[in-house]
Amino acid sequence: MSMGPSEGERERDVILISDDEDDSTHGNSVLIVDPLVKTALEEKKCEEIVDEECELVVTFCKQANVMPHARYDCTIHSFERMECETCSPLGKNADFCNQCYCYICDKLASECQNWTTSSLCHCNAHNKSKFWKEQRDFALAGVLVMFNLELTDIDADLRHGGNLLISFIQELSVEYNKYLIGARIAPTEHECFCVPKLPPGQCGICRSRSTEIVYKYSGVYALVTRFLNQAERESPKACAVMFLGAAREITLHKDPALSWQNLGHTASLKLAVPCLLQRITTRLQKMLVLCDFPKSLYEKFVNFFQSISLPCHCFAFSNSLNVVPWDHVLLTTVLKGQNTTGQRTQKGRKTFLWEVLPVIEARVEKLVENTNYKEVVRYLRAVKCNDTKGLRDLRDKIPFYLCKTGDFIDATHSLLFPINSLACCTACRLTPLQFEVYLKIFKTGSVPAGKDIQDPGPWVTVGSPMKDGVLIRQAFKLLYSNLSLYRNPKCWGSFIMIMGSSCFLERNGRLCPLTVKEPPVAFQQGVLVASDGLFQELKAKLNVSFPPGIFSQLHQEACLILAVQAVQQMVICELPYLTSFLEIFLAFGNNFWALRLLLNHLSYDEHILHGVVDLVLRDLNRQKATMLKLWQNLGPQYVGEFVCLFLTCRNRILQSIGVLALDIITENLHVCPWAKHLYNFFHNARLMHLPLGATTHHEVSKFMDVLEKL
Repeated sequence: MSMGPSEGERERDVILISDDEDDSTHGNSVLIVDPLVKTALEEKKCEEIVDEECELVVTFCKQANVMPHARYDCTIHSFERMECETCSPLGKNADFCNQCYCYICDKLASECQNWTTSSLCHCNAHNKSKFWKEQRDFALAGVLVMFNLELTDIDADLRHGGNLLISFIQELSVEYNKYLIGARIAPTEHECFCVPKLPPGQCGICRSRSTEIVYKYSGVYALVTRFLNQAERESPKACAVMFLGAAREITLHKDPALSWQNLGHTASLKLAVPCLLQRITTRLQKMLVLCDFPKSLYEKFVNFFQSISLPCHCFAFSNSLNVVPWDHVLLTTVLKGQNTTGQRTQKGRKTFLWEVLPVIEARVEKLVENTNYKEVVRYLRAVKCNDTKGLRDLRDKIPFYLCKTGDFIDATHSLLFPINSLACCTACRLTPLQFEVYLKIFKTGSVPAGKDIQDPGPWVTVGSPMKDGVLIRQAFKLLYSNLSLYRNPKCWGSFIMIMGSSCFLERNGRLCPLTVKEPPVAFQQGVLVASDGLFQELKAKLNVSFPPGIFSQLHQEACLILAVQAVQQMVICELPYLTSFLEIFLAFGNNFWALRLLLNHLSYDEHILHGVVDLVLRDLNRQKATMLKLWQNLGPQYVGEFVCLFLTCRNRILQSIGVLALDIITENLHVCPWAKHLYNFFHNARLMHLPLGATTHHEVSKFMDVLEKL
């Protein structure tokens, strides 16, 4: 309601602002603000007039400042609307006030270079036209408009990726034009068809005729490769835009050669483009799994790739980005353990969880990163893949993931039994280091804190250690399932060392060796008799079980006795394939009674004993520096007992090992300050009074004389 303005006031623009919420002002870009300074007349007109009958309160006559607005919302200059008029300005659309903005450029109309330009005419643009909206989106989104992104979807990362993509497209256009021009290359030798016929390469006429144009794609390939390298250093969103844009551009390239030119995988277009697409799709597959893209953006990336028209030499990539999302029903049920086969029947049609290897690797990486080890195991057991070797390598980590959850029994089962009955088990591919780590895990109930079984970091406890009887049975099964482990003395050394250690593990992953008291001879004989035939069953791959009485008492003593018997059986069968043996002797640590038991068993066969001693002597000669360092760490007490064990053997062949040890110490006394303590040790052991044999007695006497002079 108005009281009627005076003549002077009619010259001013007065805008009434309705308080009615139903009066929508959507689409209006004009903003009204109160002036900072009010005149006395304005203050007077700000009073409220109340209509008591209608209970209406009206505020009116406030001077307004017009803020920046789109041209079509200007209150000063009229505007005519049409859907897509670009030839010339309509009506007075070309006129503008000092606050009018171009709807397309999003800048002042006075700064728009295409305000009245024929075929563009930004002055006619308005927000009710689909055509002008698309023009505005393209102007604001740039190259990102081809991804069908909403302006609200575009953030700084996407815009940055789009800017880099535009620069790349411009550079690529220049390089591609060079490729289309080609290079004329004259063959160094050609056949002459002139009369008279000249020798090859000497006829200028035939050489000019045989000149051909060669099209080398190497320059384009190098440019695209540099761009992809740059993209991989950007944020995930920017990288995805750059990779997808590059894929679209290179699939538009044509080979102008009339015949096939095999110039190599980077110079031939039909070889180079698939090679680049392989890299692009592999990276995008992993990003769709690893990066938490918004669902709408995820779908637009996939739809964009599917919209690319692939040439015939790239048809294999048609469905490359059809990656199952994390919330897919089949994948979800597999991860939750509700579906163990990865197979689902719906309306009589079977569907399988079938994914390419890069996607599987990415899913495993993300699940492991989130420590979802149970889900990793379920997924790897159910998923299927064309790359059987790659999938097998990933499945070989299932036992480790089970160990991370503390399920050691299932872990040993996974080591020994394959998922597919036609495949071989994981134990067949274990390395000596992996074998040692698994035994340490089962023995201590601890696992490496890292993501890989060979990570050198700290260890953490996740479950209860295996009982000795279960552990030694599983260890034997692993050794007998893998011939390379069975023939490797380092594996047997690790096995003996772990069996003779405590179940408590230091945080750095080191075991604590134990000194186990020698059991009675009757107990030793009982274990040997009770386990008779056990190793034949293991060789036959039978499901073996130990007699119940073996581990009823003296668990670790029984384990060491069984280890001695197993080593003896291995040496008898595999001596020609053994390359060393010293690590087995050293693995017994301070349990010299077990080492003596092994030496006695090996002495039953002269041929076997000679072979073992030759291996040990060779190891000692080759590893002198290593042995000296080891002896320094273990101390003179250990060295004295180790040397005395061999010197006091009845078999002269075994004594040669002790004699060589004395020679090594004698030659390196300058780095063996602990050697002087051996004199007292040998003297207290009354070594010189034992029947050592003439040769051995002479060597020991020389050694004692040297020590006495220290």
